[in-house]
Amino acid sequence: MKSGFVNIFGKPNAGKSTLLNALVGEKMAIVSHKVQTTRHRIKAILTNEDYQVIFSDTPGIIEPRYKLHEKMMEAVRSGLEDADVALLIADLREPAEESHAVFASLKLKAPAIVVLNKADSAGPEKQEQAASFFRQQPYCKEVVVVSALKKKGVDRLLERILHYLPEGEAFYPGDDMSDLPTKFFVSEMIREKIFQFLGDEIPYHTTVLVNEFKEKTTLVKIAADIIVQRESQKGIILGEKGSMIRKLGTEARKDIEAFLGQKIFLELFVKVRPKWRDNEMQLREYGY
Repeated sequence: MKSGFVNIFGKPNAGKSTLLNALVGEKMAIVSHKVQTTRHRIKAILTNEDYQVIFSDTPGIIEPRYKLHEKMMEAVRSGLEDADVALLIADLREPAEESHAVFASLKLKAPAIVVLNKADSAGPEKQEQAASFFRQQPYCKEVVVVSALKKKGVDRLLERILHYLPEGEAFYPGDDMSDLPTKFFVSEMIREKIFQFLGDEIPYHTTVLVNEFKEKTTLVKIAADIIVQRESQKGIILGEKGSMIRKLGTEARKDIEAFLGQKIFLELFVKVRPKWRDNEMQLREYGY
């Protein structure tokens, strides 16, 4: 039996969350084309009779500008401490030197596989140039090329991860998919829709807090607050005559029902909390 923690690091928008979802075969982390979508350290557990891999998606590595950013980078640091294997993910469309600067700064102790992602957007010559560059770096055990979006190369990556994973007993019961509560995933699915349907600024000023999660005989009743910083942002999320919040609710409900495997009744409210991203007490309340 092999078991251990495999933590994913990289620049914002390198495809960490898409890779996590591809590796475990379930949607565990929200995905957006916008950068800095992931704010928490999200663990996803893949269990087989021969192994248990606890994958961990960490926020993209940035220079903190708010207390929220500081919390995100704390999640990255905790991932560095307990990694048995590190996946260093780089976007093949970007200069290899940019990702290298991030990877070198991590000062990893765990064996690291450099994962060159978005192979569907880069030709063989570009792939070989990047692979050759990373193979020369002291932190790199080996290079694997994947397209996380198309799920190409993911099986080979899992095979290489298991090669480096230590022997040991499982950490979690076999049917566990994550160590995070269901309410967390519900709030993330609502937040994903905000990234999907609203402009470039609003999602970064927004968080979601699930206040009610009641399992009834025929459905699950969920009530959640969408937290924003300004009244003008509240108006945008509500939309004309409530059109946007209805759209967010309808689309989030579909994903949540698929995730829970049952019908839900979802109520969304919008609340203004000025400067919540720099307020320690509010950040704790919202799960950061």
